[in-house]
Amino acid sequence: MNLRISRNLGVVAVLYFTANFNAQTSVKDTVPKENKIEEVVMIGYGSQKKSNVTGAISSVKAADIENSPTAGRPEQIMQGRAAGVSVISNSGQPGTAATVRVRGITSFGAGSNDPLWVVDGIVVDNIGWLNQSDIEGMEILKDGASAAIYGVSAAKGVVLITTKKGAKGRLNLSYNGFFGVGSAANKLDLLNGSQYATIMNEAYLNDGLTPVLGNPASYGAGTDWQKQIFNSAQRQSHEFSISGGNDKSTFYSSFGYYDQQGIVLRDISNYKRINARLNSTHKVLDFLTVGQTFAYTHTRSQGVTDNGEFGGPLSSAINLDPLTPVVVTNGIENQPNFSDYLNNPNYVRDPYGNPYGISQYVSKEMTNPLAFRQTQLGRYKWSDDLIANVFAELKFNKNISFKTSMNGKLSYWGNQAFTPTNYLSTANKNDFNSLFRQIDKKFEWSTENTLTYQNKFGLHSLNVLLGQGYYEFNISSGQSTTFSYLPVNNWEDASFNFDVAPENKKGNAWDGKQTHKASYFARVVYDYDSRYLFTGTIRRDGSSKFGSNNHWGNFPAMSLGWNVSNESFWPENKVVTSFKLRGGYGILGNDAIDDFQFANFLVAGTNYTFGDNIIRVGYAPSTLENPDLKWERTSQFNIAADLKILRNFDLSVDVYRKKSTDILRRVELPGYLGLNQNPFRNIGDMNNDGIEVSLGYKKSWGDFGISANGNFAYLKNEITRLEDNKPYVNFASFQTLGNVSRLQVGESYGSFYGYQNLGIFQNQAEVDAYRNSTGGLIQANAKPGDFKRLDANGDGVIDEKDYVNLGNSVPKYTFGFTLNMNYKNFDMMIFAQGQAGNKIFQGLRRLDIQEANYQTSILDRWTGEGTSNSIARVTRNDDNQNYTRMSDYYLQNGDYLRLKLVQIGYTLSKEVSKTIGASKIRFYVTGENLVTFTKYTGYDPEIAGGDTFGIDRAFYPQARTFLFGANVQF
Repeated sequence: MNLRISRNLGVVAVLYFTANFNAQTSVKDTVPKENKIEEVVMIGYGSQKKSNVTGAISSVKAADIENSPTAGRPEQIMQGRAAGVSVISNSGQPGTAATVRVRGITSFGAGSNDPLWVVDGIVVDNIGWLNQSDIEGMEILKDGASAAIYGVSAAKGVVLITTKKGAKGRLNLSYNGFFGVGSAANKLDLLNGSQYATIMNEAYLNDGLTPVLGNPASYGAGTDWQKQIFNSAQRQSHEFSISGGNDKSTFYSSFGYYDQQGIVLRDISNYKRINARLNSTHKVLDFLTVGQTFAYTHTRSQGVTDNGEFGGPLSSAINLDPLTPVVVTNGIENQPNFSDYLNNPNYVRDPYGNPYGISQYVSKEMTNPLAFRQTQLGRYKWSDDLIANVFAELKFNKNISFKTSMNGKLSYWGNQAFTPTNYLSTANKNDFNSLFRQIDKKFEWSTENTLTYQNKFGLHSLNVLLGQGYYEFNISSGQSTTFSYLPVNNWEDASFNFDVAPENKKGNAWDGKQTHKASYFARVVYDYDSRYLFTGTIRRDGSSKFGSNNHWGNFPAMSLGWNVSNESFWPENKVVTSFKLRGGYGILGNDAIDDFQFANFLVAGTNYTFGDNIIRVGYAPSTLENPDLKWERTSQFNIAADLKILRNFDLSVDVYRKKSTDILRRVELPGYLGLNQNPFRNIGDMNNDGIEVSLGYKKSWGDFGISANGNFAYLKNEITRLEDNKPYVNFASFQTLGNVSRLQVGESYGSFYGYQNLGIFQNQAEVDAYRNSTGGLIQANAKPGDFKRLDANGDGVIDEKDYVNLGNSVPKYTFGFTLNMNYKNFDMMIFAQGQAGNKIFQGLRRLDIQEANYQTSILDRWTGEGTSNSIARVTRNDDNQNYTRMSDYYLQNGDYLRLKLVQIGYTLSKEVSKTIGASKIRFYVTGENLVTFTKYTGYDPEIAGGDTFGIDRAFYPQARTFLFGANVQF
């Protein structure tokens, strides 16, 4: 945000305020203190001077936002720019949301760990509908003291987003847009045809079987399936805005268009969004101001499986054998699996009528990705979101004001899918076509009223807020329709206007479960001479989600601050020019639980036959009633120091403990109770301890200016209690390996557990020497070339009791760095971010398909004594379970540092800009995801997946993209 200050001082000062000090110029410290404008941050239902803030709040301002073209998701702007805020990609697929975690994982049983999103005072479930250029700033309330004003919904952090408003003055018209092309940054090293044949034959020979493939050299390079699915992908964004106002009214309006193709089969992986916005404020009377914000967003997208091992283009390209042709051009009768084509005439053809290749070796969900694409062309998702807020503010006098607001969000969304008659493989075929359509709608609204008193008494400053809110959620419904056996077999002609037989028409409809919440809140902010600072907050929430004994909950918080450098005893010096201590404690809640889980409803579907053998519709209890069910509670203690050093350095250090208690989880009950689902109980506890450091620097010398900001965060997560004093419960699973991670008391959330390998048996003597206390072989099925497992519990048997902690899935360290430089009309930005201290489970290969392809690392397998001590021999039977049981073989280092963004811009001179009537014209080129430094061998080390971190099942990678853009202001 650029603030221009003109005073009768004979000078003009231009200030660029950003939370991370990423300004492109700086102002010399020559303006008297009383004439400087201090940075202001939003604190929820109000604002505060940054110098007087006592909580832990990170900010991302307009300058960071406007110069960072993201992949269509506003939450990605926070990545690497706010200490303690982890933003990890869920997928490189266009339009996919990122996983955002504020100070670690808060819960492991009730809903997601996403923060509370508040846009212009409206609580929303996501921000994917926002136009990035409409955002004025983002504040992340990280600690209990700053977030307590939002009470029961704030345990996972709060993100406040303010959109742009108009200002008094002349009409302003602006354009911000870019166009670019992306591609895959890297590809996997997979076996080619001859290498694949060598490995397959060797697996047969190692089990004493006859190889099924001929001379490996005869197969040559074979098919490169990755080459078939990866493509270049265009991306463009165009955003227009107009704003202005006078003494009575101001307005801001905008229109945006965003279009992105995917780097994997762009025909079925793409995303489009259209935005429109109108914000206005009107001073009706001297004491009455009214205003509104209105936003509309339409999206349409197509997508492929973006992190799944059971089919989809990525998984198929990784696992398909390189011996199968992409397209059969020499006649199906010459194919070794000729019968597949002969017996299944619905096989898919390319646009020239040639059959797509069908693998005779790799089956199940793995299919020819180009044939698969042909069956998906008629599928898409869409959404329409309307978000509105109206408010009125009444000023009784200069000290007392009252504000009332009405907020609402109306959403429509759905999907449509045409499935043609097709044959992709034995396990993937459709004998008849179908057309499916689903439409959902949801309306949520709220009203809030606040009374504010603020005054100064000499050196005392006081701000008191009293508030009340009422919220209605999930007023929703939906319906779906399916027509089968249409007389056409292509998506372009498929229609519900066809008169198919009644038995081929199916419909369904449903209503959502409406919930509501009532709230009362208060806050007192006091400071004495900007030296001694105090903030106290209390919120009382009542929710229909919880039992009769716990409808209401109280969430108090308090924080203190001391601006030490404002004391008279603080010496004048050039080393530490500003020094503030702050600390706070607050209790927050988490109500992200399915609706009405405290109640016992009768649900249909439990059918039974009696003496007449006729099936009778039955009803059974949904779960056990629990009137004591209550929300999770998260208490957080934070201490911190903010310093300005040598006038140009800004340092902030926060240390916190975040403790979640009464975590909600379903408990396992015996099946003979006849319950439809296991009940929720408050049965878990977890701690998050962390340190956050932010360091900024800015300075200018004549025409050259530089600013830099780095942030670093350390997180230690520990589960401290589980239900019924269990030591652990299983968490994520993977194919035939079973459970690969756990929630284990005393360990980090989602830690990986499995066998620890001690190397490889090099000869039979080593197998025979590995014995238990009774002299028996510990691994009786092992042979030379097999993994040697650690007998962790010393019982002489290798089984799951020997599973040990193999590493964390949640990163311990996150960091980011931004450098801005400008010289005359040139500017440059470099942004890098990364994480460390975590493991990634690399599960790219289908373990239940023995003929699935391998990465070339398998070429370093054990083939004889001394050839390898890390990769076991290949076999068909795998009697030692080398590859069919979880072990550290599947884990890799997840550390990475990514050069996320490099941008070079040039601003035309004012004289040139004026020739077309513009006040500013800037052009820029940007490179995204240019280089990633990592030891991970998959596509992308940045892997989230909601609340399951670090499991790579065939992750859709982020694109390396080059963009050209322009900013024009009139």
